[in-house]
Amino acid sequence: MQSRGGLRSSAGLCVLRSCLLLLFIQLSAPAEARRARGGRTQPRRVQPQPQPQPEAPAARERVEGPESFPLDFTAVESNMDSFMVQIKNLAQSLYPCSAPKLEQDMKLHFLQNVSVTCNDGSPAGYYMKESKGSRRWLLFLEGGWYCFNKQTCDSRYETMKNLMSSTKWPQTKRGTGILSPQPEENPHWWNANMVFISYCSSDVWSGASPKTNQSDYAFMGSLIVKEVVNELLTKGLQNAKVLLLAGSSAGGTGVLLNVDHVAEHLESEGHSGVQVRGVVDSGWFLDNKQYKLTDCLDTISCAPTEAIKRGIRFWGGLVPESCRQAHVGEEWNCFFGYKIYPTLKRPVFVVQWLFDEAQLTVDNVHLTGHSIHEGQWRYIQNLGQELRGTLGGVQAMFAPACLAHELITRTNWMDIQVKGTSLPRALHCWDRSLQNKLHVNGSHGLQKHKAAPARGCPLHLMDSCPWPHCNPSCPTIRDQLTGQEMSVMQFLKHMGFDVKKMAQQQGMDPSKLLGMLSNGS
Repeated sequence: MQSRGGLRSSAGLCVLRSCLLLLFIQLSAPAEARRARGGRTQPRRVQPQPQPQPEAPAARERVEGPESFPLDFTAVESNMDSFMVQIKNLAQSLYPCSAPKLEQDMKLHFLQNVSVTCNDGSPAGYYMKESKGSRRWLLFLEGGWYCFNKQTCDSRYETMKNLMSSTKWPQTKRGTGILSPQPEENPHWWNANMVFISYCSSDVWSGASPKTNQSDYAFMGSLIVKEVVNELLTKGLQNAKVLLLAGSSAGGTGVLLNVDHVAEHLESEGHSGVQVRGVVDSGWFLDNKQYKLTDCLDTISCAPTEAIKRGIRFWGGLVPESCRQAHVGEEWNCFFGYKIYPTLKRPVFVVQWLFDEAQLTVDNVHLTGHSIHEGQWRYIQNLGQELRGTLGGVQAMFAPACLAHELITRTNWMDIQVKGTSLPRALHCWDRSLQNKLHVNGSHGLQKHKAAPARGCPLHLMDSCPWPHCNPSCPTIRDQLTGQEMSVMQFLKHMGFDVKKMAQQQGMDPSKLLGMLSNGS
């Protein structure tokens, strides 16, 4: 057992390490970041201070100002690896001093309101990792397709029970990507309060129907979101500056359907000062014509429009009032990004692969181990063009020309770039543009249009190259049969890509096109 003197010595060492860490971060921060915290880079002349007077509440509010960021990591992206390794080493040396503060996992909480349930009547819930002192909250909606009638829901319950029931959920969950507590993986949101809302309603987060004696399943996705927000208001959300509602796949579509609902609910509860925003990842689906028409027998082959039309009736689905009024009698339109986006009142950032694997799946384009034929190739290219067209009016976006699905929770999400900018950097630029607008206008972020970006901080990032994986930073492709990694050229040849014919279509020399593809241009 340590003596008191030993304990004091250990505590003193911890304090010293803490001071060194703070000093290191301060000295490492670029001038822009230090200015953002309210200081100047040059020394100030000390002025005689008058006797302190009691501070008025209004003055305290002004001093606090807009939400600030502890460090602008993007300014040191060129040397990010070395910079973050040094910070992590120092943080690890502090671990014995404050082990509880470095808790990494999110812990499971079941809703206290037991009337709001998963499909099978088991309690709905969420995973949470608090960040004491932070006034930023990130609520993530999990994805995982849907079911739209008794047959598809029965099949789903047999094969994907964790997406319909909470009975076997683990007690903890480790966040990755934008949910990671590690600053080297998540440079701008690592210290936020993280909440992962588990998907167990199978209704694209839209339903409001409880389980009854007449129905086998409950569909309460929209009520789960509302109830989670209610509980978080007792755990610090009432003091939040920013609430970022994010989601992937069906969770991304769920963001579109719920971001205004969440903001309006907070306002009705007297918390209109919370700035509510949305990030939609791989949830911007098209109601386009399938490559090969099929009967609507299961979730995968059913055309998106028909599946949603059936689903919204089966779930008792809710959509935002502004979108409902724009599509009276055809509320299913509100499940498609390009139709609901113009009706939203809160700012939304769209993350969308131009060649989304889930979209291709529901369009009946299956990229199996054999080469595709020319008709499928043209369909895939046209899909990219269609997506670009629907994203034209979106103010803040990140759209790489890759064949993939979901991005923001990937551990390597910082590696994907569009026009030399990573997604975390683009999201930080978006944050700053919204804060700057709030600072100028004194509003709470209801206007999502024309938030001016800072110089060198782009918000509208979309690849213009026409082929899947023509972006060199796209995720690794693997042969579905062998599991071997493929280069872009190998992938295109694997899909039946005819270099000579494609060069003729593009009006260029085949050797030049080969060079561009090899370099990922």
